[in-house]
Amino acid sequence: MMKLIYLTGFMTCGKSTLGPILANTLGWNFVDLDELIKENEKMDISEIFAQKGEDYFRNIETEILKSVSGKNGYIIALGGGTIVKEENFEIMRKTGKIIYLRASAEVIYNRIKTKLDRPIFKDLVLAGSPKNDFIERIESLLNERKKYYEQADLIVNTSSDPLGTIVDQLSKKIARLIYEKN
Repeated sequence: MMKLIYLTGFMTCGKSTLGPILANTLGWNFVDLDELIKENEKMDISEIFAQKGEDYFRNIETEILKSVSGKNGYIIALGGGTIVKEENFEIMRKTGKIIYLRASAEVIYNRIKTKLDRPIFKDLVLAGSPKNDFIERIESLLNERKKYYEQADLIVNTSSDPLGTIVDQLSKKIARLIYEKN
């Protein structure tokens, strides 16, 4: 029987929002990888990027992923780029099922255009950059991550449906995944 569900997808696609609701619906536990990293490092993700760099962050991310991959009955919200590291991808494949929460570049833009807590977009927000600059960066990152995201066991669009509808759809699909023969 499956031990874990990993929620992956670009930032603001709903991993941290849907995860706890889904876990509650299924009677599972929930953990947010970014929150564990913040607790471990005693600083925000943007501070880690600024002070220690992305490589440091990605290494810590892998170590914490390894530690949570031994759990059972958990929904785990991943960072948007967690899946891109081959080692992380293999850990997820071996220990659970991966669900890709997909949103369009336009929807992602609308969700991040004023957020300063997203290191990859902070410079664009601070500079008051035009929408096209954001969309180009979003699409570039989505294209880089696409081959990983699309290998997920389930792909769910989070661009337009209400939260309750998405949770209902996901709960039913996860139930089928759980009882599927591996």
